[in-house]
Amino acid sequence: MSSDEARVLMERAEAFLRNAEQLYGQGQYDLAAFSVEQACQLLVKQRLLVKVGTYPRTHSLMSLLRDLSRIVPGVKRLVEDPKSVLMITKIEEAYISSRYIPRRYEKLEVEEMLNFAKEVLFDVLRRV
Repeated sequence: MSSDEARVLMERAEAFLRNAEQLYGQGQYDLAAFSVEQACQLLVKQRLLVKVGTYPRTHSLMSLLRDLSRIVPGVKRLVEDPKSVLMITKIEEAYISSRYIPRRYEKLEVEEMLNFAKEVLFDVLRRV
């Protein structure tokens, strides 16, 4: 594992999270949703890199979290909780829709995605 790569992934994850908050504040909900997804995806890849030395080249947030859950018990609880799974798949959808589906995000749903990313994913994963 490259500590430089791990540091860059974390810096980018945190930058995307800050960007999501700024875009949300500006009413740019579609781009904020995409930035939330990118922040989460990079965070999980960074944690996998630190824990196992590599990460799969996928954009599926749920798949990445399942991989991490095999080695981190706290993440296992997260991917087995129905409410968390719904939010994770909603965040994952933001990546897909940003590229392939002309979907508009509402303020409330992006607020929930952003809060989940900050209060659950970033909070839990920074400690593992």
